[in-house]
Amino acid sequence: MKGAVLSALAGLTLLAQAGASAPIPTLALGARAPDFSLPGVDGRTWTLQDFSAAKVLVVVFTCNHCPTAQYYEERLKQLADDYRGKGVAFVAIMPNDPQSVRLDELGWTDLGDSFDEMKIRARDRHFNFPYLYDGDTETVSRAYGPAATPHAFVFDPGRKLRYVGAVDDAERVERVRKRYLRDALDALLAGAEPPVTETKVVGCSIKWAGKADSVRQYLEQLAAEPVSLMPADVAALAALRKNDSGKFRLVNFWATWCAPCLAEFHEFVTINRMYRHRDFELVTVSLNEPDQRDTVLAFLRKRQASSRNLILASSDREALLNAFDRDWSGAVPYTVLINPEGEVVYSEVGSIDPLAVKRAIVKALNERKPW
Repeated sequence: MKGAVLSALAGLTLLAQAGASAPIPTLALGARAPDFSLPGVDGRTWTLQDFSAAKVLVVVFTCNHCPTAQYYEERLKQLADDYRGKGVAFVAIMPNDPQSVRLDELGWTDLGDSFDEMKIRARDRHFNFPYLYDGDTETVSRAYGPAATPHAFVFDPGRKLRYVGAVDDAERVERVRKRYLRDALDALLAGAEPPVTETKVVGCSIKWAGKADSVRQYLEQLAAEPVSLMPADVAALAALRKNDSGKFRLVNFWATWCAPCLAEFHEFVTINRMYRHRDFELVTVSLNEPDQRDTVLAFLRKRQASSRNLILASSDREALLNAFDRDWSGAVPYTVLINPEGEVVYSEVGSIDPLAVKRAIVKALNERKPW
């Protein structure tokens, strides 16, 4: 009875959050593991049969973008290491439709949930288990019915579901008191019933397909935001560098006559849309002459740059640029990330690596989190 109630609640949550026409139930305890054939980040296609030699199989639905899922990456790697020699196999499946994720939902990550981005995450975080993609059809995910990421499913030697729920009871490792997944594995390997067979999961809701229209509407709202351009004198540039905004400030110096600047400008628009709802702001500064204001503003409007945008207030570039950074040669593009105390935590003269910038921003923001 308890399992049925929890499954129903999970389904109702999915209905409300994903806008689905019907709830997607979580696989019931005692049910057999649904078969799958999914591409892995390692270049091979994995099936349920590939894990037939394992005494116990753990299927975890997780993803790149969810901050809760990120918290559990190291714990899952540790579990895979601890139980590999005991006959336990781990496999992770990414259930989200990447087209149903808005940019502001990526505010806690450097990577989205596309297959290519999964490959980067698995490589850089050294995943020691298969990481499979189900984002195109979500057929396998609908068969299992995860409610959030991460959501663990544990199957016995007969591939019957014996535990379903959270990895443990707290995101913060130091607050973990109940290790549900580890306890379930120990019990099954000993031939016993897991002490807890079902728990609720806390994490990001599954991004089921069907939200593309809402994502499109969101992008249309962004496109309609006003775009402005203000002159920046010596005092304004000195204040820009000092940064008393209370936020992390990413400053990009560029110009319409700089081809690399134009080529990468859309990356800054995306970065702004990803992180601006956190303690972050983007400021662009054009090195064009003041009489080119209309040309600069036309470009900004075309690129939907609704961030704070500045242009040099006079032709005295050396005085203006020195007000921001005396050590800077004046070459563009030039990008600087400044923390709320006015310290530079990232800088780049020349074209940026967008992933490196996102990682610098996420690292800086996350180090200030209360947890």
